[in-house]
Amino acid sequence: MLEDQTTAASAAPWPAAYPTGYAVVDVETTGLARDDRIVSAAVYRVDAQGEVEDHWYTLVNPQRDPGPVWIHGLTSAMLADAPLFKDIADEFAARLADRVLVAHNAVFDWSMIAREYARAERTAPVRQRLCTIALSKELRLPLPNHKLESLAAHFGVEQRNAHNALDDARVLAEAFRPSLRAAASGGVRLPLLECRPLTEWSDGAARIVRQSTGPSAGQSSYSSYGQGSWRPSRKRPACPYPNPGRYEPGKLLQQGMRVAFSGDTSIERELLEDRAVEAGLHIATSVSRLTSLLVTNDPDSGTSKTTKARAFGTPVIDEAAFGQLLQDVAPAAEG
Repeated sequence: MLEDQTTAASAAPWPAAYPTGYAVVDVETTGLARDDRIVSAAVYRVDAQGEVEDHWYTLVNPQRDPGPVWIHGLTSAMLADAPLFKDIADEFAARLADRVLVAHNAVFDWSMIAREYARAERTAPVRQRLCTIALSKELRLPLPNHKLESLAAHFGVEQRNAHNALDDARVLAEAFRPSLRAAASGGVRLPLLECRPLTEWSDGAARIVRQSTGPSAGQSSYSSYGQGSWRPSRKRPACPYPNPGRYEPGKLLQQGMRVAFSGDTSIERELLEDRAVEAGLHIATSVSRLTSLLVTNDPDSGTSKTTKARAFGTPVIDEAAFGQLLQDVAPAAEG
């Protein structure tokens, strides 16, 4: 099957609208929150048709506790003599420049990279990203879940050292090549999303600027985050899936569900919403009887959304639980 897809992709004209190069990225971090840091990073540069050109890897001293050592295996002693992010920012940028950033759960990798560049008073040269979870859904791959190991197994790629940035990036690059060629042979539109680099960083808030990429670029300008900050509304394309109804605790989220957010989140709100959109969910700006789920870290805050959720019986979960659910979203019902 894989050989057939590759042959078909090489025989058919390559889609002219596809990007001319990609940077397949994986970062390991001290955690998932906005103040967490990168401890290692890897980039596999691949050409327009997914062939590997070169790769690069570095440890990064996070200047703090390394976090889940049992996951990434990097101790404080191992990172003590590693360069700071600001010291590898130029080389990292050179690997990303003029390419689409590709990652598995790309909104997370991008948010961590964007924050590191903002701390270093720099801007990452990335304008678009492609999430391989979203691409596997577009291709309707028969995966049991959306973990990297499942994608790797589907394409016969061997994982040698899971949660090692270099090996995870290699695995993803090898799985991305047949995914890209299957998309090209099937005329699939790649699920590319815009990257909005952070332009400022502080412990309490960050600012994101929306890059101008087309006629609709002026729909939002600056967004600030943090305690007591405000965020302008942002127009999003309509969700292509019908609303399947309310989320049932203990079950999977399903594409088309209407999700509302209330209060502060550890991940920047727009990035969290982007991740939900990538999974096929509808972002609701208010809570109504049609809302499937409310995500809030403070369910007792008494905001209008939490009050309405309580009145309507809308399920409420916190950001961490929502992040877990986003790892495996059920496809929309057919029919």
